[in-house]
Amino acid sequence: MDIRKEYLEFFKNKGHEVISSMPLVPDDPTLMFTNAGMVQFKDIFTGNIPAPKNKRATSCQLCIRAGGKHNDLENVGYTARHHTLFEMLGNFSFGDYFKEDAIAYAWEFVTVNLSLPIEKLWVTVHNSDDEAFNIWSKYISKDRILKFGDKDNFWSMGDTGACGPCSEIFYDQGEEHFNGPEDKMGGDGDRFLEIWNLVFMQYERTKSGELLALPKPSIDTGMGLERVIAIKEGVLNNFDSSNFKPIIETLEEVANKKATKENIGSYRVIADHLRATSFMLSQGILFGNEGRPYVLRRILRRAIRHGYLIGLRKPFMAKLVDTLVNIMGGHYVELKENSNYIKEQLTLEEERFFKTIDLGMSLFSEELSNTKDIFSGSVAFKLYDTYGFPLDLTQDMLKDRGLEVDLVKFEELMKNQKAMAKAAWKGSGDSANGGDFKTLIEKYGLNEFVGYTNISYSSKIVALLDENFSEVEALKNQKGWALLDKTPFYATSGGQNGDIGAIEFDSTNIMVLETSKFHNLNLSKIDVKDIGISKNQIVKAVVVNRYEIAKHHSATHLLQSALKMVLGDSVSQAGSYNDDLKLRFDFTYPKAMTPDQINEVEDLVNSMINRALVGVVEELPLEEAKKKGAIAMFGEKYGDIVRVISFGGDVSVEFCGGTHVKNSADIGSFYIIKESGVSAGIRRIEAVVGASAFKYTKEQINKLALLQTEFKSNDIISGVKKLKQEIKELKHELQNAQSKTSTPINEELINDTKLIVSVIENGDLKKIVDDSKNANEKVAILLLQAKDDKVLITAGSKNTPIKAGDWVKQIATILGGNGGGRADFATAGGKDTTKMEEAKEAAILWAKDNL
Repeated sequence: MDIRKEYLEFFKNKGHEVISSMPLVPDDPTLMFTNAGMVQFKDIFTGNIPAPKNKRATSCQLCIRAGGKHNDLENVGYTARHHTLFEMLGNFSFGDYFKEDAIAYAWEFVTVNLSLPIEKLWVTVHNSDDEAFNIWSKYISKDRILKFGDKDNFWSMGDTGACGPCSEIFYDQGEEHFNGPEDKMGGDGDRFLEIWNLVFMQYERTKSGELLALPKPSIDTGMGLERVIAIKEGVLNNFDSSNFKPIIETLEEVANKKATKENIGSYRVIADHLRATSFMLSQGILFGNEGRPYVLRRILRRAIRHGYLIGLRKPFMAKLVDTLVNIMGGHYVELKENSNYIKEQLTLEEERFFKTIDLGMSLFSEELSNTKDIFSGSVAFKLYDTYGFPLDLTQDMLKDRGLEVDLVKFEELMKNQKAMAKAAWKGSGDSANGGDFKTLIEKYGLNEFVGYTNISYSSKIVALLDENFSEVEALKNQKGWALLDKTPFYATSGGQNGDIGAIEFDSTNIMVLETSKFHNLNLSKIDVKDIGISKNQIVKAVVVNRYEIAKHHSATHLLQSALKMVLGDSVSQAGSYNDDLKLRFDFTYPKAMTPDQINEVEDLVNSMINRALVGVVEELPLEEAKKKGAIAMFGEKYGDIVRVISFGGDVSVEFCGGTHVKNSADIGSFYIIKESGVSAGIRRIEAVVGASAFKYTKEQINKLALLQTEFKSNDIISGVKKLKQEIKELKHELQNAQSKTSTPINEELINDTKLIVSVIENGDLKKIVDDSKNANEKVAILLLQAKDDKVLITAGSKNTPIKAGDWVKQIATILGGNGGGRADFATAGGKDTTKMEEAKEAAILWAKDNL
């Protein structure tokens, strides 16, 4: 039985519109991840925007609870029902049906469609909700309806706003399986399993705490798919269901070890974390040190640690991805489409952590043997800062032993450590945090974008807002926002920068500074000078930067096609930005492109431009667009009808809501000005076209002329050869300096940067650093030397992101010292000569993480 499909079909037949799962990164600045099915309807429930025409909706929403206020991470592997990623089935009423129908629908689905026996079902309601109690008594015996207080059966979105009582359906898994003191209705045991929660949104809580009745009460429900699947399959643990068991069985093959009662927790953690990391990667979240990327890294490292416990010493997560795709890829096609990328990213990140886990586990075990009551906060910090162990990973390792970390000391060190990984994160969402957009939409409706076919348009100003988004009748000598009934100005979205231009009337020009979207309202920010502007005026709206933006945006599409031709189909877009001056395109690829690859991509794009490929815009049903081969953007949510942009038939076919040229020849010329790394497995290309390409060409010609002047010859090649000879001589001097030391200097090439970290017994550290910087275009070097029971540290950096001052300060703490300096050169001292090798390894790891 496909419960997901059964549920959505059931509510579709009850008049609900089936809404696809929204991205895991929500359009909500208060949330780190989408953590419930109602998140995408939050603005409707809070009244920020009006309800849609169809006031009934149903969805199966992918959710993550592994960061911020909503975090189940520490419970995964220890309970039968907690997951970092899960699917929430829900049905919603926006001021349409209420308790009577919501309860009837829930009961019908549970008892008829799922065929769950009535004698196994229990219901809870709020102790003040007699209405819900009486409705439920039509379906189930009153002695099986329990009343609870606010803690268990009252829901609110925050301290103020929409709220109301809720009612939960529980399934009795059997006294024969669970008979502890908490295995009772209302207890914390697992016998009675909550499967469905119905929230009756009927009040608005004011700042004073008063509950006011809403004029149009609503319904928000949620049913956990993983729990229901386990019940239907007759298993008492979600991880024993078909959602997880195949992954665990594949892991047993990879580890060549069967799960046992003692280690089954590790297998379950890995199965759960595979799902979370795979979906996060498939939706464009990348590994990093802050916010969502850090949560992704933290989840994977927890999985690696559990793999380590069952004997795995090499990357293994990618070997489980195909099994996950077989389970969930049918419904979530992005999982299947991006499976190769997911495997690649998992493996790269695993390789990074496996290099340090041995050292970290050794330090952990050493400290653990000396721990009686509380684990050292200093060691926990060192595990975090030097070996990449997140704090909660250390806490997780201590949990089975009943120990805790000295958090006071840990937090003290975190605050004092300038190079720490910051815990702060930035949400995403609409650009405005204020403004009564619901009232604006109800009064004026959504305005119409006419900019696909017009760059100037006679429009009516239907509303004006000041900079605080309060509606005003007129603006004068101030900045504000204009709502035009029909606007040619494109609002920032999809990687395309919003339009600028002018609003003209009576020989007056008012500058349009930017254009943005707020709850689907297209608003243009204007700068009004002496002559004011008023509501209801008829004006001419004129876009001034459109053509150059369109050139860069269309070139981005051609670039993606060229990259796939040169680097392979596994290349996927990981972000983009286009304005009238440049384009930026981020894509998945595990290493730096070679000069030949860059040239080939550049030549391919220019070939596409020169072939004058016709641009075609179509609005197609989603499935038809996919069959046509249209490329989708990671993490984007698409409606039933999508806009598809193609050039040359099938040369480039993409989903896109942006503006484009009508023919590739309009782009002019295309030059790649930079190829660089953004993060592990993500590369970035920056390029220019059109007027910017012409400017770039002129700059290169001028530089060539300057070089000819510098060399006093038109033969620049000879001048370069002369410089190379000087560099060769400098390298020879460096070799002589190295030969005077009693230990060899270790070198390693990271992308195009030379990394040198060594312990030097004899020699002038400053001279070796200076010679290395003179002899290399890109170099990061750190040297350690024991002298008079102290340790000297000297570091240098040239054309790298590494700041020498931060580097030496980081390493000096390991040696019991301190120091600092400039970004290109710094020195420090330490007191503990016994830890020089440890400091050397830490310096290498720190450098690799920052290159």
